[in-house]
Amino acid sequence: MRYTVVIEKGETSYGAYVPDLPGCVAVGETLEEVKALIAEAIEFHIEGMLEDGLPIPKPTSIAHEVEVLN
Repeated sequence: MRYTVVIEKGETSYGAYVPDLPGCVAVGETLEEVKALIAEAIEFHIEGMLEDGLPIPKPTSIAHEVEVLN
């Protein structure tokens, strides 16, 4: 499965979250670090849901970039 990940740049770090997996988040000092950490967080999140007998949400979110000209 492929989940959409939203990455936001903060003042001193990057944050990431997965819209289809509420509560699945990661923070890293660099873009590369947060990408690696959110991948681990997704696996850990799904493992926890399986252990708790919860259904795994199917990926439904889609990311789309829109270019705005000034």
